[in-house]
Amino acid sequence: MATAKILLYYAFTPLADPEAIRLWQRDLAESLGLRGRILLSEHGINGTLGGDLAAMKRYVRKTKQYAPFKGIDFKWSDGTGLDESGASLDFPRLSVKVRDEIVSFGAPGELSVDGDGVVGGGTKLAPRELNALVAERAASGTEVVFFDGRNAFEAEIGRFKNAIVPDVATTRDFVSELDSGKYDHLKGTPIVTYCTGGIRCEVLSGLMKSRGFDEVYQLDGGIVRYGEAFGDDGLWDGSLYVFDKRGSIDFSDHTAVIGGCVRCGDATKRMQNCTDLSCREQLVVCESCASAAPTFCGEHAVVV
Repeated sequence: MATAKILLYYAFTPLADPEAIRLWQRDLAESLGLRGRILLSEHGINGTLGGDLAAMKRYVRKTKQYAPFKGIDFKWSDGTGLDESGASLDFPRLSVKVRDEIVSFGAPGELSVDGDGVVGGGTKLAPRELNALVAERAASGTEVVFFDGRNAFEAEIGRFKNAIVPDVATTRDFVSELDSGKYDHLKGTPIVTYCTGGIRCEVLSGLMKSRGFDEVYQLDGGIVRYGEAFGDDGLWDGSLYVFDKRGSIDFSDHTAVIGGCVRCGDATKRMQNCTDLSCREQLVVCESCASAAPTFCGEHAVVV
């Protein structure tokens, strides 16, 4: 029986001819019936794909045969299902494109990569190393600050405990947010950047270091790897927002529901687009309120 899976992956590595890689990746994914999105640039590859487990395994094997991609950390999760043709229900189509950046901070000139990845980024911490750092600093009276590298709405249903969540609607807002000076008081503080799978905090940690934040770490493998290691029994709280039809994923059978419906305030992890078709805002809306009436981003949560 076919099994639906989703892959999340990236690699920062110099690519001399991203267009040639695009054609190869498009043909490979199409031949295997995969759907999702792959972005390429001179800095590397960033992908999220869904499909049948056997096809996905073949995709991973073929992609790793290309030397610059041999070290990619592919993160697996369960998909919603497959349609009658065996294609993923979590993605409407396959998109493979070349862009200036594989994650859109709007600062391609600030990013430098070599065969080992991002140059000048934060110190990578595996999940257990992260917990050890937090415990070690707490014992000496120093707080480790978690800095969310995602869009602010993603943090509404899940985030690291006591994390700073910058008020950004898109990844491109981070540069101006850092340049605003509102976080300058943290420049002598240990900071851990984190994001879904690790790619956004790879760039963010480098942007922070170049702006004088001297002790910057990044969660290697992102929230996905942390959740796999600790479930909901570590420093993470709530559900993980994902950019596909699943909406979110949980790491255990006792995941806390920390989101609050913008209309009634009830606890929920359900998210949807603003009902205004010209708006791209994501809102936390419970099933009952979503069924009752259209929900717009101008509405505010009721305090209960």
